[in-house]
Amino acid sequence: MAAITVDGLRKEFGDVTAVNDLSFTVESGELFGLLGPNGAGKSTLIKMLVTLLQPTAGTARVNGHDIREDRGGVRDSIGIVFQEPALDEELTGTENLALHARMYGQRKAERERRIDEILDLVDLADERDELVENYSGGMKRRLEIGRGLMHEPSVLFLDEPTVGLDARARRDTWDYIKRMNEQSGISIVLTTHYIEEAEQLCDRVAIVDDGDIAALDSPDALKDSLGGDVVTLEIDGPTAPLLDRLDEASWVAEYTTSDAVVHVTLPSGESHIVDLVRIADAVDVQITSIDLRKPNLESVFLSVTGRTLEDGDTEAAETEAVQSVGAAGSAGSLEGER
Repeated sequence: MAAITVDGLRKEFGDVTAVNDLSFTVESGELFGLLGPNGAGKSTLIKMLVTLLQPTAGTARVNGHDIREDRGGVRDSIGIVFQEPALDEELTGTENLALHARMYGQRKAERERRIDEILDLVDLADERDELVENYSGGMKRRLEIGRGLMHEPSVLFLDEPTVGLDARARRDTWDYIKRMNEQSGISIVLTTHYIEEAEQLCDRVAIVDDGDIAALDSPDALKDSLGGDVVTLEIDGPTAPLLDRLDEASWVAEYTTSDAVVHVTLPSGESHIVDLVRIADAVDVQITSIDLRKPNLESVFLSVTGRTLEDGDTEAAETEAVQSVGAAGSAGSLEGER
């Protein structure tokens, strides 16, 4: 059985469509990523899947529980870590975990066993009795992720799990997420706008833009869909003679031009740079600069949406504000409504 099945899910805030008729599945044990700029609809989608927002249309099943008809069943079987910190900094690490466990009705023996297991998993056993206010940002994030696992959920939702962390803490957090997925077999759904995070962690990635899924596949498959590496040539003079020869080269997948710049897509770009130079020399075209770029998910995002993630962040600011106001009016506390 799939961990999550989404069927025509839609969410509107007034005139703004934040999530637009999405349908997809997340397999059991999968580490599934939602990649897109701020305001793309990722967090709104997560809030519907964890029953904090009611869909405008469509539905979804999480661990077999319908998000409209069986909210309690959904909540009992999931863990979630939101973007905003939700720890009590006046309590110790152990006390934060114990408080969460009590909310899920865990008995003392089970609670103590799980606290020990979680603190070992997130490498905080030595700091278990320290006040959380004295933890570093990375330690707090690891504790929050561990807290989401206290009741042994089938699915863990991580909403932008490394926002605000420095590069070292971010990579450490990636290690813990990957380890949890591999050791426990838990299904993990994470939202992110970090390209490297999606590439490093996810079995499959859905590229989300303006409430739609523009592409969905494994990171390698998404990158392979671009047809290869991109070699950028800056040309001094007319480009037509070079383009004529590129048309004849069987190893060139495609090319595009802009002013005096030619972008050539081809497999194993580094092995064909010499060939490109030879072709240019043969037709007396002077190359002034050569740049080789391996495909990444940023390239895929640009290909399927026509813009970069940074462009999306800028354009989404107003939409995100509308979504936040609407979500605040609709969503209650996940634990408080248990």
